[in-house]
Amino acid sequence: MQHKITSFEQYTETYKRSIEQPEQFWMEIADSFEWRQTWDKVLDWNFKEPNVKWFLNGKLNITENCIDRHLESNGDKAAIIWESNDANEPNRTLTYNELHAEVCRFSNVLQNNGIEKGDRVCLYMPMIPELAIAVLACARVGAIHSVVFAGFSSQSLSDRINDSECKVLVTADGLYRGNKTVGLKEICDEALQSAPSIHKVIVYKRTGQDINMQLGRDVWWHSEMTKAAKEFEAVEMDSEDPLFILYTSGSTGKPKGVVHSCAGYMVYTYYTFLNVFQYEADDVFWCTADIGWITGHSYIVYGPLLNGATTVMFEGIPTYPDAGRFGATSDKLQVTKFYTAPTAIRSLMASGLDFVTPYKLDSLKVIGSVGEPINEEAWFWYHDHIGKEKCPVVDTWWQTETGGILISPIAFVTPTKPTFATLPLPGVQPVLVDAQGVELKENNVEGLLCMKFPWPGIIRTTYGDHERCRQAYFGTFDNLYFTGDGCRRDEDGYYRIIGRVDDVMNVSGHRLGTAEVENAINEHPFVIESAVVGYPHEIKGQGIYAFVIVDKQSIENGLVDTDPMQAEGAGVDNSLHLLNIAAFENEVRNIVSKIISPIAKPDKIQIVSGLPKTRSGKIMRRILRKIAERDVSNLGDITTLLDPGVVDEIKKGAGL
Repeated sequence: MQHKITSFEQYTETYKRSIEQPEQFWMEIADSFEWRQTWDKVLDWNFKEPNVKWFLNGKLNITENCIDRHLESNGDKAAIIWESNDANEPNRTLTYNELHAEVCRFSNVLQNNGIEKGDRVCLYMPMIPELAIAVLACARVGAIHSVVFAGFSSQSLSDRINDSECKVLVTADGLYRGNKTVGLKEICDEALQSAPSIHKVIVYKRTGQDINMQLGRDVWWHSEMTKAAKEFEAVEMDSEDPLFILYTSGSTGKPKGVVHSCAGYMVYTYYTFLNVFQYEADDVFWCTADIGWITGHSYIVYGPLLNGATTVMFEGIPTYPDAGRFGATSDKLQVTKFYTAPTAIRSLMASGLDFVTPYKLDSLKVIGSVGEPINEEAWFWYHDHIGKEKCPVVDTWWQTETGGILISPIAFVTPTKPTFATLPLPGVQPVLVDAQGVELKENNVEGLLCMKFPWPGIIRTTYGDHERCRQAYFGTFDNLYFTGDGCRRDEDGYYRIIGRVDDVMNVSGHRLGTAEVENAINEHPFVIESAVVGYPHEIKGQGIYAFVIVDKQSIENGLVDTDPMQAEGAGVDNSLHLLNIAAFENEVRNIVSKIISPIAKPDKIQIVSGLPKTRSGKIMRRILRKIAERDVSNLGDITTLLDPGVVDEIKKGAGL
């Protein structure tokens, strides 16, 4: 672990060196891996085309560094611990030796079913060890894996299969999520009616439910594995060969297939996992994400395994069988490093401390946040009640396109500050610019967050459409990667993400980030979560429309009413509810006025039962903006939302 930073002084020195001599810095880290052939040149890049290549002409296979190199010294160490959706089902543990054998077997299965180097394989599976095995087997045979979260609709699945012309689909009969059983194969069958590139479907038996198996196309995982040898020599890959495609949803149009390459992604996920979480050899690391998202790729599979760590896979949801599931599992598995999303944290907050206090949580050393800016109330709740005031909170900022964490505290090294992602990791060169692209060099400024130099994990292209990649990330400003996020840098040089640029509101000429206003609203004791958007205002240009979820206790006590539409012309009791809502709204506005400015006070506040979110927890403000503008003629595809029904509820509450 010679690349591990252990003091703030060392961070400062390392960061300075990484900026002054970036090629030398990353070469030293890359030297710690096993290569079939070393590189001719460390880096070749420009941001105009864009064209970024790391470790040119280096030859390797990432799975030899994830698995094979650990076998001699740590073959019997747990690589993956699987926690079932059913809390009473025994854990499964795969050692590095067992993982190696399973990956080799499934590599043979893929090859036996016609997969060769460069082919695309779609994975649409539950959160079971076989998903990680399939990911690694694709990499071992040189195929490009495209994992689609097993909650997307059949249309979303077929869109992604068709975009990359996948030859094989790996799935399961079904999956368990909370108290529900979902028929995955049924969804696949529907998707494949309009996905002609698929020649084979490999099906894992998870639920045992009845499914249709099409003769000549569909085969069972277990049957194929019994015919496969447990040895498979990893296919040699070039450093810049694609490792995987991962689709991100744009606000419009077809999904974007973000492409990451073999060597750069390997080096970057290894380094960021080691340092941000301060990995130690006896750690049990639990990232609660799904492998269908970039967080799962980088910090369930690749980052931990490249470090020889023990990584936890969780099939279930945080509130099943009750909201104590995270605590119970952490105690049972003696988890040391825990990484989850603010959405999950706020969900636990809303459930109350009765689901936290029964658990010791004394094995935890580091707790992390990922996916969106974490509001201050949730930060302190997480720090105080989960971390027991002794675990540093690593509030990480990064994107699907970045491959790994770019800005984050390093646990026990970087002094933290609630709601701030703090400082860039070594090798990362952020800049803030104004709308014209002029760099804002001083501190205490707010601007658009860009990167002026590549890091090894940076996006290489969008699959089949390089021009889209250029326009989306490199076309806005000359010689800069544009993140799409607004950001504030404070007097200490700390970075705080204030929301997507399209989520920045311009109220009376003042730029206000959605996350900033939401953070203030969430300070109200009745508020669980909120989302704000701008809408046309005849005086201010844009007004602020807030959609607010309140806690169940407030509803039960009659302090607020979830359906003010019911009160119209309906007597004294309902008028009282309306008065309570008015008082609540005034309190919210006063809090926002106090924390930010009177300018930031919401003009409209609507109490809702839920928010339109993607399955990764991202709030679809595009939909909320349409409702706020009272234009719901074209809300786009809402079938991929976590709960599409919530959109109709919000529309009804808005009187639409």
